Amino acid sequence: MPLPDNWDKLTPNQRYEARFNSFKNPGLDFKNEAIKNKYQDSVQRLKDVVDLKKPDRVPIVPNIGFYPARYANISAEEAMYDYEKMTKAWRKFNKDFDFDYQTSCTTVGSAPVFDKLQFNLYRWPGNGTKPHTPYQCVEKEYMKADEYDDLINDPTGFFIRSYLPRIFGSMKSWSKLAPFTNLIELPFVVPTMMTFGFDDVQQSFEQILQAGKEALKWMQTVGTLHQEVAANYGLPATTGGFTKAPFDILGDTLRGTKDIMLDIYRRPEKIKEAMERLLPIAIEMGVSASSNSNNPFILIPLHKGADIFMTRDQFAEFYWPTLKKLIKGLTDQGCIPAFFVEGAYNQRLDFLADPDLPEGKIYWYFDKTDMVEVKKHLSGKAAFGGNVSASLIKAGTPEKVDNYVKELIENVASDGGYMLTTGAVIDDAEEENLRALISAGKKYGEYN
Repeated sequence: MPLPDNWDKLTPNQRYEARFNSFKNPGLDFKNEAIKNKYQDSVQRLKDVVDLKKPDRVPIVPNIGFYPARYANISAEEAMYDYEKMTKAWRKFNKDFDFDYQTSCTTVGSAPVFDKLQFNLYRWPGNGTKPHTPYQCVEKEYMKADEYDDLINDPTGFFIRSYLPRIFGSMKSWSKLAPFTNLIELPFVVPTMMTFGFDDVQQSFEQILQAGKEALKWMQTVGTLHQEVAANYGLPATTGGFTKAPFDILGDTLRGTKDIMLDIYRRPEKIKEAMERLLPIAIEMGVSASSNSNNPFILIPLHKGADIFMTRDQFAEFYWPTLKKLIKGLTDQGCIPAFFVEGAYNQRLDFLADPDLPEGKIYWYFDKTDMVEVKKHLSGKAAFGGNVSASLIKAGTPEKVDNYVKELIENVASDGGYMLTTGAVIDDAEEENLRALISAGKKYGEYN
């Protein structure tokens, strides 16, 4: 269902309602009326939670990584390289487990694409990690300390001529490219286009074209699977796209953890200036993803803002201001920022409860934060979830899982606005424990 033509004239709340209405009515050819009703009931359950109402019961949301591969007895390497095996594995998982929402294979990624790009920012099974081990980020200083002004003055140019040549071997020659902003008058056209004539640049573009064809093949495979799971099993997706906090854009794969923390002391104003420059890019990334996917939820993993990474004063000065603006930018366009609060935010909860934030338009799901304190701060202000330990799902017992979920729901879910999910992505699990999570959520999560 397309978004309204008069989008620019709608209020943020009208845009929010329009996105949810489109999400609820996706125009799919559902297997039957019962499956369609199941899909729409699941979407409504999500909306009730975000609206801070009590749904029929607590939504049970999967937070699953590579576990469907293990469940289907294939390796992570096979899932990343063999699209047919990946599709079968994720279809089987979605069919066999009774979550309320579908488990996506989007984050698995296409290893053939990465190979063609000579991607060196990550290692993955078949290229640096063991066959059953998920991918791992290789953190380095991919943006130098003296390059802040390059990023601030021209983010796209910096990425094309500096950052991408460092993380993609196939784009190493792009450092030779002239800025496209030179193309403003006839005499400048030939010198600018000349850089595309170099042999290594042309070879690079041949590799990029091959990677593009492979990426399209993978995306079509994944898109078809997602539509099939929704239409045949009535399982909506809970994520429509992805963006990041401006501080994390800088700190994760540009400067790296060590160097961004040093920059807080050595060049604090440059950090702030760069984050403000990245902010509209981060907003547009989320908004466009939501529109393209027909899903209002935008996943935002929070990395460097956790209690263990910076002091409370540093969080207030460096992390929170642009994160708050990101929330406003997304919610103004009717999107729902879905924050994956990794680590612990026990010293940050009053920020998340900021009275200036829109009520009933945000979802926070937590890893290690005290959920009773979360409820005290966020109840009546924002939806929240998470906190079921990934180690419990792997190393616990069904009885321990049942008891934990029961206590968690009793302590924090009574007023609504809560979703049941794990506090970390599940790459490995014991099947009976994962089923115990689902069973306990349905047993204890019903509202009268």
